[in-house]
Amino acid sequence: MKANDLPATPWVLARRAARMNPSVIREILKVTERPGIISFAGGLPSPTTFPVAEFDAASRQVLAQDGPAALQYAASEGFGPLREHIAASLPWKVDPAQVLVTTGSQQGLDLVAKVLLDPGSRVLVETPTYLGALQAFSPMEPEVVGVASDDGGVIADDLAAKAQDARFFYVLPNFQNPTGRTMTEARRAALIDVAKRTGLPLVEDNPYGELWFDQAPPAPLAARHPEGTIYLGSFSKVLAPGLRLGFLVAPPALYPKLLQAKQAADLHSPSFNQRMAWQVMQGDFLQRHVPRIRALYKSQRDAMLAALDREMPGLGLEWNRPEGGMFLWARLPRGVNAVDLLPRAVERGVAFVPGAAFFAGAEDDPEALRTLRLSFVTATREQIDRGIAALAEAIREVT
Repeated sequence: MKANDLPATPWVLARRAARMNPSVIREILKVTERPGIISFAGGLPSPTTFPVAEFDAASRQVLAQDGPAALQYAASEGFGPLREHIAASLPWKVDPAQVLVTTGSQQGLDLVAKVLLDPGSRVLVETPTYLGALQAFSPMEPEVVGVASDDGGVIADDLAAKAQDARFFYVLPNFQNPTGRTMTEARRAALIDVAKRTGLPLVEDNPYGELWFDQAPPAPLAARHPEGTIYLGSFSKVLAPGLRLGFLVAPPALYPKLLQAKQAADLHSPSFNQRMAWQVMQGDFLQRHVPRIRALYKSQRDAMLAALDREMPGLGLEWNRPEGGMFLWARLPRGVNAVDLLPRAVERGVAFVPGAAFFAGAEDDPEALRTLRLSFVTATREQIDRGIAALAEAIREVT
């Protein structure tokens, strides 16, 4: 039988499957696997921060003390002591019964989308916003609307103008991905005022909040409006992303439906991983460990800022100075497209993420096409120096 004679596939895709697209960032990361490429593209924590020795000890202890339970099916809500630890660590009063352990905070976004969105539902997001959230929301076929934002965060007047009938506003107040910006105290207060006046629910994503450099960010939105906010957190940035552990904190009335969605998705997050994470975090481990991550990332941010100051004068590139997190946001001169610039940069041995993919419904806007995201946490100082010099050469060629 010839290939052309083979019967057509019997599989019929659901409409939502057509809306699932490969991650732009994951596709770019394939390029960075080439030998010699300096990558400022991935949003990966530095592997030098992973507490390998502590997890080695914790894994042996968990298996010795609680091995059968650690390897068995478990409650969908999560490991009780871990949920209690999470609730106690948050800066507002949280009942452990409101905490749902998730398989990474990305699963939290998926659960929120499944529970709260119908086809055509309006979702509000910052401009720009986290690409992974757009991917999580997309299969539910919502209308995603960007809210005007600047270096201080979301602009409250535009949020209020778009709040009517929106299912929720998705927001990352601290060291946002992709921009690295931090929402000011005044903007947070104004946002909460809009949420309360209009009845707009909030989904607050805070994976980077502990990665501050000089001072902690203002209080979470959930601490100011707990009954109207779902709060998402992660252990990926302070422990290790390979654990795939995150959590959400939900208002009591909403929690049961999120739990049911979790049960349908994967029954529960890995029992063994939950117990290991809880074991590692006993005592003052995080109080000792997280400051080391902050110090490392701050030094790498400073190295990138110094390299930009040295290499970019006269090229028309603008960039911000993040106060924490993992990312720096830059804007190319008018008329220069970051998507077109990327292959030229790769030819010179450096990769970044074009910013257009982070703009909901405005990917072709000329202003969006000028933007790019640079991650500074996985490159050494020497790599940062060489990579920014290579990026400058690529920009010089197209301007």
